[in-house]
Amino acid sequence: MTDNDKPTDDGSPKQPPPYQPPEPPDAVEARRGSVSYQEPGKTAPRAPSLADQRAREVARRREREAAEAEFIEAERKRKKRKRILIGAGVTVGVVAVVAVIYAASTPDPVTATCTDSNGVVVDEDYCDENYARSHGGYHSGGFIYIGGSSYRYNYGGTGSPGQRVSGGTYVAPSDRTPVKTASGKSVTRGGLGVGGSSTGGKSGGS
Repeated sequence: MTDNDKPTDDGSPKQPPPYQPPEPPDAVEARRGSVSYQEPGKTAPRAPSLADQRAREVARRREREAAEAEFIEAERKRKKRKRILIGAGVTVGVVAVVAVIYAASTPDPVTATCTDSNGVVVDEDYCDENYARSHGGYHSGGFIYIGGSSYRYNYGGTGSPGQRVSGGTYVAPSDRTPVKTASGKSVTRGGLGVGGSSTGGKSGGS
């Protein structure tokens, strides 16, 4: 007697299991390559592999190195600009100091006005050595002599031809003091004149 022929507990003969046909080979292969459905929020993510972890670490390291290099370059440019500004400031400061010293050491220019022996303002040509020589005159002791009349410079005074000079002095300033006539001729002291920019004549000083 087989197991299937043994009676059950209620005395009826035991029934054989239902027939199940074998699965075709295609169905078995399809089940092996199938992807199971993952429900969002419930299915646990797959742990990254060792290769993934290394790739992420390399990417993070490169980002960090790039950020550090960018910061170093920015600092280098900032320091360079600062040095340039400081150098420019020092240069400007030195130039300004030199200019101030030069301005302080250079006396203010003085205007020379030609006058006759009575202190009356005359044309500045009468105090020009070249003009005097061309008219038979000469220079001596700070005076220009032409035709029996004498002329000399007043320094710092003002006035128009025909009027008495106002202010100033007949004492010549130091050689460092620039002296010019109203027309722009330069005047030197000691009887030697310097050609002016306009006529090229000489003006004798006292």
